Amino acid sequence: MNTNLTINIEQTEKTLTGFIRGELARAGFQRALLGVSGGLDSAVSLYLCAKALGPENVLAARLPYKTSPPHTLADAQTMIDALGARSLTVEITPMVDPLIARFPEMNSLRAGNIMARMRMIVLFDQSVAFNGLVVGASNKTELLLGYTTIHGDSAVALQPLGDLYKTQVRQLARHLGVPDAVINKAPSADLWEGQTDENELGFTYDEVDRLLHLLIERGYSPEACIEHGFERNFVERVVRRVRQNQFKRVMPPIGWLSGDADGYNLSSLGIFGRK
Repeated sequence: MNTNLTINIEQTEKTLTGFIRGELARAGFQRALLGVSGGLDSAVSLYLCAKALGPENVLAARLPYKTSPPHTLADAQTMIDALGARSLTVEITPMVDPLIARFPEMNSLRAGNIMARMRMIVLFDQSVAFNGLVVGASNKTELLLGYTTIHGDSAVALQPLGDLYKTQVRQLARHLGVPDAVINKAPSADLWEGQTDENELGFTYDEVDRLLHLLIERGYSPEACIEHGFERNFVERVVRRVRQNQFKRVMPPIGWLSGDADGYNLSSLGIFGRK
């Protein structure tokens, strides 16, 4: 069973920096901004943006909540300083807490979604002030599993890491020079002290990446993955998540009345949809 997730590091860097430059230019921008949590994914996005655009054209925003671990702020600032990117820190607590307090039955999932969406409100406001596009940090594993917040971390103009599994993002991070302390820390959405992605998901990124690689890249059926040694319960949980979260990976469906379900006909404007 081949689940080799090793990537060509140099080619990946070249492709993704070119992608960032090209997408910004196509939209008429030369600057980018992104939220930097002190975690792996936002670090790699930050390093790629700095390489693609020059650090003076990148705004790295630290957007802590009152329960955000202090070391995440320190790690984020260390990388910002090392790259020479522009920086901004906006405490989201006074914006988030009134809404959380409004609903006594508020649970951690709802509160976390509010934090993620408030961070994106700040970023899109600053995108106007900075005259740049918001760059995301969601990787392929998160997007497939639906481990994102609609109008939160998924609400960005471009996702340079969206075709890299989490384990591949880690490979790229080492090549780019991301500090070991960031690469080796437990993945977290920086929502509250002790929160980790893998505790919430119920499995590790390493094991789910191997399964997703077989399902997506190799075209294995769920049953074939079970025959190759993955536990049935694990496979069924992952497949169910991928299926249920398809709505997060596409634009909102439109109830077409014009008879053209392929989308708006913009050919007279020189804009052609993908067939």
